[in-house]
Amino acid sequence: MTSFQCYKMLKQIAFLAMLCIMAGCATTQTSDNYANKDTLEPANRVFFDVNETLDQALIKPIAEVYVDVAPNFIRTGITNFFNNLAYLNVILNDLLQGKLNQGVSDIARFVTNSTIGIGGLFDVATSMGLEEHDEDFGQTLAVWGVDEGSYLYLPLFGPNSVRDSTDFVPSTLLNPFYYISSAILFPVTAIKAVNKRANLLEASNIRDEAAVDPYSFTREAYLQQREYLIHDGSPPVSGYDDVFSADDADDGSGLLKIE
Repeated sequence: MTSFQCYKMLKQIAFLAMLCIMAGCATTQTSDNYANKDTLEPANRVFFDVNETLDQALIKPIAEVYVDVAPNFIRTGITNFFNNLAYLNVILNDLLQGKLNQGVSDIARFVTNSTIGIGGLFDVATSMGLEEHDEDFGQTLAVWGVDEGSYLYLPLFGPNSVRDSTDFVPSTLLNPFYYISSAILFPVTAIKAVNKRANLLEASNIRDEAAVDPYSFTREAYLQQREYLIHDGSPPVSGYDDVFSADDADDGSGLLKIE
C-alpha cells in the first residue's frame, strides 16, 4: 500500500511544479509562510534525499523503460483503473464533508466506470457529464476545523502534513486490494507505482531542471495544492485562480491531473 500513496503524491507534486514554473505562482511571502510550517525541516530533508536517491537509481529508470514498451492506451487504461479503484475514498469524504449532491454524482461516476467502463479501464463517466472530484480525509479534517500541523516528508510516502497523513487509514481500508493475498497485492502495487511514475516523467524533469532547491519547491507546491483542494479551487489567497483552472483537467491520458 505504501507505493499507492507515494506515487499519488509524486504525481501531484510534479504536476504542480510545472504549473508553478509556467505561471510564476510562488512569491517571497508564500515561501516564508510555508517555511514556517516546516518545523521538522532537517529530518524532512534527509527523507527527501533518500526518496530522491531511490527514485533516480531505481524507480525512474524502470518507468522510462515502461514508457518505451507500453503503448499509451495501455498506460491510460491502467491509470483509469487505479483512479477508479481509489474513488471509494472520494465518495466517503464527499459524505463526511456534507457534499451530498457531489457524493451522489460520484457514486454514479464510480458505478458507471466500474460497469460500462469495464472495471474502470475506460473513463466513460466524464463523457457523460459526471465530473471527477478529489476528496480525502485530510481535506475532511480541514473542513471540520482541524489544524494542519507541521509539514512532513515521509519515507516512501513523500510530502504530507500531520493532518493529511491521517488519510492513510481510510484510503487503505477502502482499497479492495488491501484484503487480498500479498502474492497478488505486490505485483498490482508495483504496476501502479511504475505507471504513476511514468505519467509524471516529463513534469518531474521540468521541476528538477528549473528549481534551485527541489525540496523547497516540492514543499511549497504541495502546500499550495492542498489549499486549492480544501477550498474546492477557490483558496482565500490571490494568485491561485490562474494557476489551478478547470482547463487543467485530465484529458483521459492521466498525465496531467490532480487526483
